[in-house]
Parts: sequence; C-alpha cells; structure tokens
Amino acid sequence: MLRDEVPRVPRIDLNLLRVFDAVYEDRSILLASKRLHLSQSAVSHALTRLRESLQDELFIRTARGMQPSARAEAIAGPLREALLTIQRTVGVEAFDPARATRTFTLAINDYLSSVLLAPLLRRLAQQAPGVDLVVRPVTRLDLAEQIDVGRIDLALGVFAELPRRVHSTCLWQQQDVLLMDPGHPLLKLPEVTLEALADCPLITLSVGGQEEGAVNGYILERGLARQSEMFDRQRLEQAFASIGRQPRYQLTLPHSLVLPELLAQSPLVAIVPGPLARAFERRFALCPRALPLALEAAPLMAIWHGRNSADPAHAWLRQQLLEVAATLSAESH
Repeated sequence: MLRDEVPRVPRIDLNLLRVFDAVYEDRSILLASKRLHLSQSAVSHALTRLRESLQDELFIRTARGMQPSARAEAIAGPLREALLTIQRTVGVEAFDPARATRTFTLAINDYLSSVLLAPLLRRLAQQAPGVDLVVRPVTRLDLAEQIDVGRIDLALGVFAELPRRVHSTCLWQQQDVLLMDPGHPLLKLPEVTLEALADCPLITLSVGGQEEGAVNGYILERGLARQSEMFDRQRLEQAFASIGRQPRYQLTLPHSLVLPELLAQSPLVAIVPGPLARAFERRFALCPRALPLALEAAPLMAIWHGRNSADPAHAWLRQQLLEVAATLSAESH
C-alpha cells in the first residue's frame, strides 16, 4: 500500500474511550464518574470532546438514563475488546481485595440469589469491603449480548451449549426434587410413587416458553443455550405416560421465593432444584422428597466472557463463588 493510501486514524485520547466505555456500561454520567474516580463535569467534558472527534451525539439523555446512539452501539463491543487488549498488553495491576474498589455485575435468578448471595456478601465484607455487587435477572432475553458487551461479568445457571468465547466453571451438580408441606398426604406413604404423584397438582418453575424462543427447555441466543424451565419436563412427561397419566401443572411460576407461602397447608407439590429445596427445608420446615423417576444431575455453571479470564479481580471473584458453593455443598450432605 502506498503511503498516501494508508487510512487516517483519528487522534483520540485513550482516556476519552475509557469514559465512553464507562458511560455505555452504566448509562449514567454519575455512575461512570464514580467508577472512574472523576467528577461529573470531567466526564461530561470528556464526552463532549469525544462527540466532536467522532462527529456523533453518542449518548442521548432520557428519563431512563444515557441512551446510546446507533454509532455508539456499533462501536461499544469492539472498543471494549480493544481496551482489554491494551490492558493485557501493557500488564495488569495485581488485585488486592482489601484495598480494591470495584463493582461486579452478576446475572442470577431468585433461587440462586437466595442460596448464594448471603454467604458471598459475608466473604466480601471480610475480605474486600470496597467490592460491590449488582444483580441482574439471568432471565433477560439478551443475556448473551450483555455478556458480549461487558455489562454482565458473571452469569449463573444451567447451560446446554456454550460458544467458544464464553468460559465456564461448575459450581455444583443439582437434581430436581419434590417439595411439599409437612402435612402433605404424600409423606404418609413409604415412598412417593408416580401413581401417587399423578394425583397431585404441581407447581413448576419456568423462566421462558416457546413464545420467548425456548426449544426443548432451552433458550438459544448467539450460541448460548440456557435453561428456560427449571425442571426436566420431557423426562417427567415420559414417566407419567408410562403409567397412562399426564402431569397436572396447576401453577407455573417464573420465580421461586413465593413457594413457601403457596405450599403451606396445601395439596400442591413443587418440583424444584435440590439446593433450593434444602434451603426451604431449613428456613420454612418444608419437606423435600426424591422424584419417583431417574434423572441425571445438571451442572450449575458460572459463565463469563473469555476476555475476563486473565483479569485478577475477576478470577478472585470466581474463586470466592467456588468456595461458597463448596461450603454449601458440604452443608447439604
């Protein structure tokens, strides 16, 4: 290529790009200023300079915060990758939990929030008092996109497929179990049978259906297949069909924390993950029982974008989650 054919690259201060990245992630000048340890006026001034350089509005102030323009949406992902590449190239500062000030965003459902967050926060209070958490719903339909653009640091759930760009670790293996009131008639039986269960109205947990793109109990987006139903519907219905019956799904819920109230003095039986059943057994004296069919355990995964694998702070948080999960698993046995 001739010298005069080399494309000209705009001369932009790298600090302006860091400001753009923070405002894009937080959708707020105030939050971005706190993240960057700058004044709000400094962030606003940096955005003005960047707008002039790129000749685009970039962000529009609305009642819902700073909404990105089409140009901002287009450059946000590549820009985040470039900033992380620069960070890895020039070296990453060691992470000192006791002195760190950082916010991590987790995508978790209410069941995992009720089981994991309290012991995780106790660890943070002891080891990293300046580290904060933001919890987003793992049920959102653009979960993969949010991981890709860096708005979610870790997502927890059951995943059938992971694209190469997403890394993972297993927190525990979980199985579906039955959960019921201590006065439920099923508890008078030596063991719960399919025939007895077929007479019971069921509560099941489902965070998405076919209308939201779910296929065979999983939502597929950008190569990420994540669980939409928190029980093995196919195996359950096959088992009922073997005795000529069909399950009665009297109530399907997108969340689990209302279950103790619904099950109290009720003929309803819920199908829930084992860790949630054990937590409700301790807190509300509800009774878990094994399902009368063979089910494989499902791995409960923590997933993140591969670009964060080498980040010491991110690695530290993943280790805390693993240690909390190990403690919970030990307590349940």
